[in-house]
Amino acid sequence: MAWAGTGALYTVSGGVLSSIDLNSLLRGGTAAKETVDAASFSFVQISDSHIGFGKDANKNVLGTLQEAVAKINGLPASPELMLHTGDLSHLSKDDEFDALDQILTTARAGNRFFVPGEHDVLVDNGKNYRARYGKGTVGDGWYSFNHRGVHFIGLVNVLNLKAGGMGNLGEEQLAWLEKNVRGLSSSTPIVVFAHVPLWEVYPEWGWGTDDGARALALLKRFGSVTVLNGHIHPSLQKVEGNVTFHTAMSTAFPQPKPGQAKGPGPMVVPAGELRNVLGITTVNFAPRPGQIAVVDSTLAVQPSQGSDKEVVIDNFTFAPAALSVPRGARVTWLNSDDMAHTVVEEHGRFKSPPLDTEDKYAFRFDQPGTYSYFCSIHPRMQGKVIVS
Repeated sequence: MAWAGTGALYTVSGGVLSSIDLNSLLRGGTAAKETVDAASFSFVQISDSHIGFGKDANKNVLGTLQEAVAKINGLPASPELMLHTGDLSHLSKDDEFDALDQILTTARAGNRFFVPGEHDVLVDNGKNYRARYGKGTVGDGWYSFNHRGVHFIGLVNVLNLKAGGMGNLGEEQLAWLEKNVRGLSSSTPIVVFAHVPLWEVYPEWGWGTDDGARALALLKRFGSVTVLNGHIHPSLQKVEGNVTFHTAMSTAFPQPKPGQAKGPGPMVVPAGELRNVLGITTVNFAPRPGQIAVVDSTLAVQPSQGSDKEVVIDNFTFAPAALSVPRGARVTWLNSDDMAHTVVEEHGRFKSPPLDTEDKYAFRFDQPGTYSYFCSIHPRMQGKVIVS
């Protein structure tokens, strides 16, 4: 097992699961970009939003969830699916679920899928959660679906917990799982997602599932199995044969790594370091064999490292008309013309006020992508910034 600290993009093409280093993609790496371009689809995982939490570890969990969504919206290609692996809320309250829904509707991603965390089932054993997010599920909320040749399985392991125990699936859910995968070909890629890890990360803190090994035994015959979860908040991964386990970072607050504190719980870090320990996981399927190296993308914005650039507006043109910069760069537009102009991104991601002669406007590009812009007074004036 190894600790990971930055970001992964999983892809699917022809039913084959692979992954790339998201940092390489954000830096504009050619091989990384080619992998994404070849992917038939991608999906994103977020976890442990804990809407309603407001202690010292993070007094603005709504804000960091919004930053996570902004990172998703900045990906080169919009994910076709979004998986949330539990603890949507902190106290199972309606207003907490409502606030989460309002933010997630702004994410440029396809269908949303959820599994509950223990914080989502506090009041009524998950009845309210299932009414909101469990339509069409089986039993206490487990289900499966197929997407482009990949079989996804959402499991619930936060109900019927025993004193001193870990997560629990139960006999009914295990019997359903056995029946669910019985007719699938062994070459079918499988993605399992649950809140508590199915493997024993650290039993002393309850970080594992009592009957998780029984579920994993039912998946042994498949050539590619990816198991995603949340719950523990730091990013952790391991590979056993054809099974890759990955625990996502929280979007709300960090917890200590296993055994590095007296117990689990919200961990206070210096304010400037918080976004280094919160993040998302982006998953792409691509036609490349080999083990999956899952890395998370943190919410921290990388410094521009002297890469700030300037665009001069003169003679009704932007110069240079096309500008390439790394993520985190700050671009300044200087109007040297004797006419007023504006700088307006075509999708509204930035917009300057009217710039008179010698006026300036600046924007920092924190997300990769291509930003096409124009002058709203003189629309024939066009330019673009390509952020790698």
